[in-house]
Amino acid sequence: MHDPFPTYDVLAKRDSESWNDKTREVIDKRIALQVREDVLTPTQLATLRLVVKRVCPDPEGRPPTTTLAMIVEKIAEDRTDGYRLVGMPATAAAWRGGLDALEAEAQIRHGVSFGVLGGEIADAVLRLVSQGDVRAPEWQGLPPKLFWSWRLLSDCIAAHWAQPSLWSAMGFGGPAAPRGYVRTGIDRRDPWEAIEAGEPLRGLPKHRA
Repeated sequence: MHDPFPTYDVLAKRDSESWNDKTREVIDKRIALQVREDVLTPTQLATLRLVVKRVCPDPEGRPPTTTLAMIVEKIAEDRTDGYRLVGMPATAAAWRGGLDALEAEAQIRHGVSFGVLGGEIADAVLRLVSQGDVRAPEWQGLPPKLFWSWRLLSDCIAAHWAQPSLWSAMGFGGPAAPRGYVRTGIDRRDPWEAIEAGEPLRGLPKHRA
């Protein structure tokens, strides 16, 4: 896969004036986070591990993310989003129920645990869940389409795109505390932002703070 920013590393800004102590504390904790083994059953954790791998794979050639660990931490804390859809259980209950239902779906359709499915087969099961085409009775009380869109996707995306590896891969400048952003207009770039490989330097001299 093409990396448009092969030499860019947002963490190079860690000890610069771009980040303050609080920013360093938050990001250091995030990238050091370990997957807790006491939150989910081994089967639930194996299922979640494959879900994360298929839905939001780590960018090639970049440091591994802690996406899985962040989701497990949210489940452990039963952390809310400040709202809950009608018909959806709370965070931890929704995740545990959804992981059990994914496991049951894999067993019914393929006779093996979800966590050992091949990539394309796992994708097919997830696609069916996203469409509400399920067979397992474990989905009772947990609408599969809502679980897919409002819990699984939402938590995976939020955790994944909070990762410095992803910021570097997409050329994002990272936290703006205390530095902030100056050149916020279209086709304008602050001097500390990443430049895509092969991108001409057009426009940079005309940028104004």
